[in-house]
Amino acid sequence: MLYWFMSTVVRRLLKIVFRPVVSGLENVPADGPIIFASNHLSFVDSVLIPLVMPRRVTFLAKAEYFENSVLGAFLSSMGHIPVPRTEQRAAVAALDIALKTLDEGNAFAIYPEGTRSEDGRLYRGHTGVGWLALNAQVNIVPVAVRDTPRIMPVGARLPRVHRPGVTFGKPIDFKPFADMPPARGRRALVDEIMKEIQKLSGQEYTGSYNERSKVSAA
Repeated sequence: MLYWFMSTVVRRLLKIVFRPVVSGLENVPADGPIIFASNHLSFVDSVLIPLVMPRRVTFLAKAEYFENSVLGAFLSSMGHIPVPRTEQRAAVAALDIALKTLDEGNAFAIYPEGTRSEDGRLYRGHTGVGWLALNAQVNIVPVAVRDTPRIMPVGARLPRVHRPGVTFGKPIDFKPFADMPPARGRRALVDEIMKEIQKLSGQEYTGSYNERSKVSAA
């Protein structure tokens, strides 16, 4: 019931109040396993992306977000998975859960940068998404969000009305990377994902990891 409420009532309110600019929905498969890999600028990303998408999608999200009863209920209803940000073992376990999600034919979303960008630049992606795609043998849809920090600036208690954007790119085929040595294949696939995200977002690409990143969670 809560998911139905979020995906119908809240989605309509989102469109009325924030009027998100969404493009590339034709690249979102209607069913079957698929990975969505997005840049990450704000906590709002984890709310915006599932609400503009025409199908249910599971995210990894910081465990701290679930400590708030209202927010935690929302994230749980959307199928988000809590991950302790500083525990690498927990991150590995979360990827195992993600693999099960895909094996069951569902959609999964991840932030390859590992954490949100504070300066608006795009950082190098971690290979977790490559491991996931190659083990699950599913394609990846690159996603770019824009202007979400203006809705919820760091330190703000309430959202501000601003028009965000979400663009879904064409799916990236995992098969060309599957015949490479495992470590090389994962790295090459993630580099390709980040290249496509950069094209969609227009962000400056740093080529380095975000030092704040511990796990691939929101």
